[in-house]
Amino acid sequence: MKIAFSPCPNDTFVFHALTHGLIEDAPKFEVKYADIDITNNLAVTPEGLDVMKISYAALPWVLNDYALLPCGGALGRGCGPLVLTLDGSTDPAALTGKRVAVPSERSTAYLLFRLWAAKHVPGGVGEIVVMPFDQIMPAVRDGRMDAGLVIHEARFTYPEYGLSLQVDLGSWWEEDTGLPIPLGAIIARRHLDLKAITGWIRASVEYAWQHPEASRDYVLSHAQEMAPDVAQSHIELYVNDFTADLGDSGYAAIEALLGRAAAEGLVPAFDLDKLKWPQVEA
Repeated sequence: MKIAFSPCPNDTFVFHALTHGLIEDAPKFEVKYADIDITNNLAVTPEGLDVMKISYAALPWVLNDYALLPCGGALGRGCGPLVLTLDGSTDPAALTGKRVAVPSERSTAYLLFRLWAAKHVPGGVGEIVVMPFDQIMPAVRDGRMDAGLVIHEARFTYPEYGLSLQVDLGSWWEEDTGLPIPLGAIIARRHLDLKAITGWIRASVEYAWQHPEASRDYVLSHAQEMAPDVAQSHIELYVNDFTADLGDSGYAAIEALLGRAAAEGLVPAFDLDKLKWPQVEA
């Protein structure tokens, strides 16, 4: 079976047991490590793998072929994307007509940014430039971009680049809706045994929590020279109760985000019932 997820600490922590033969009855998994922009686009092609980590914002394009699984992904509070600048401005109007770097056009981060900017940036931003998330902060620091939309460990490291926080989009979303932030989704092809896959992934999450030391070398080997304490902070932020099970509030957050986006024409219209598939409920 083929699976794709990022080399970020939360994903390698969660999927370590599954991909190292530590889950009973699970098949051997062939792993593709890929940035979220790659998996978002891969999922809409015939080359899409059996199981993939994509942005929740990309779900409307793939729900006919893939089912959303209720575990393994990233959804929570206090873990949203940030808009960073070099000039220290906290006035949203300062982004009017500016160049903004984003990690993917179909990322949840960019979708949240578009929803926020529509209300707070008069006249709209200027050029949007997609680039790998680890290149965004250097581009803003060096003046090649006016602002950057960042995710993952950038929450902890952006001061090292001399950058300032303009807005925490996760805080904005939580204040606006009262709901957690849907970030990364785990999907599987609908023709597969979704109940079994869900069980294997949930078991991998539980193994990771019960044996945190077991995955440490694996996590750090893929962490792009990240300091161990930053990697651990990354795991603690993005791996939470929603990773084991989305639950009612998790599904409510996903429906709120994608329902609002569809109503505003930012994603294709789709059947909300396809988000929660009876075969993969806990």
